Amino acid sequence: MQSYLPASTGASLEESHPQPAPLACDLSAIDEANREAHLALAADLLWRAAEERRDLPDGYAFRFPADEYRRVVDFIALERLCCAFFHFVLDVAPAAGPLWLSITGPAEVKTFLQSTLAQPAP
Repeated sequence: MQSYLPASTGASLEESHPQPAPLACDLSAIDEANREAHLALAADLLWRAAEERRDLPDGYAFRFPADEYRRVVDFIALERLCCAFFHFVLDVAPAAGPLWLSITGPAEVKTFLQSTLAQPAP
């Protein structure tokens, strides 16, 4: 997996990366009308749609087929509201290649993800 940095904006890395958010999920940050659908989407993506899961030092990377792009982006859009401590990186391969979604963060994030991934949602 290769990473690319955006072109410089003149801001320092410290300015572009605020202090880490506390490790606390706030499901109320997702509109109640969308909450259940988001939880179902998260479970489906991480348990069914992910073709591969790689262990990272500070989280996990998930490989998805290209046709899951919209659902992965929708997942990130809402998940970052309730779990502001996650760092998401989405690598989109050219020519309809696979997507790699990395979810990382401080040391506690990996433990949190391990407990989340330990059991599939009902």
